Amino acid sequence: MIILGIDPGLATVGYGVLKFERNKFTTINYGVIITPPKTPVHERLKTIYDEIKNLIDMYKPDDLAIEELFYNTNQKTIISVCEARGVVLLCAYQNRLDIGEYTPLQVKQSVVGYGRADKIQVQTMVKNILNLEKMPKPDDAADALAIGICHAHSKSTNSLFNILNAKI
Repeated sequence: MIILGIDPGLATVGYGVLKFERNKFTTINYGVIITPPKTPVHERLKTIYDEIKNLIDMYKPDDLAIEELFYNTNQKTIISVCEARGVVLLCAYQNRLDIGEYTPLQVKQSVVGYGRADKIQVQTMVKNILNLEKMPKPDDAADALAIGICHAHSKSTNSLFNILNAKI
């Protein structure tokens, strides 16, 4: 299974492309999509859509994993991130990808084993799990890889659960 992990944002969208086969990860690519701050929002959203579409066309993922948003005190920021997240979800849906949505707590729990882990702990575990030579940078890309890892763990757990239920 190939997973496109997404850490949504308007200024910066982190992405990570992982292959997960026989409980083993292969890192295919990771990085960020950046939109210029002085550009109108609708143009920034179009850029995000186009770049996500390019990633889908290039890597042909089976699934897209994206972070769910939690409310913070900056309403302007949360609204723009929601808009960007919506564009990513639309693109995934139009390209018939299975979509997994995970809270930051779920991602940290899956990757580190502790839902209140800090960024350094998450990045260190992403590096170790994916057998990378150095910590993935920037932070948004590392977060996207963590989201992809969480999705793989979640899907494999659900598959095992379904197999066990079928045998009962």
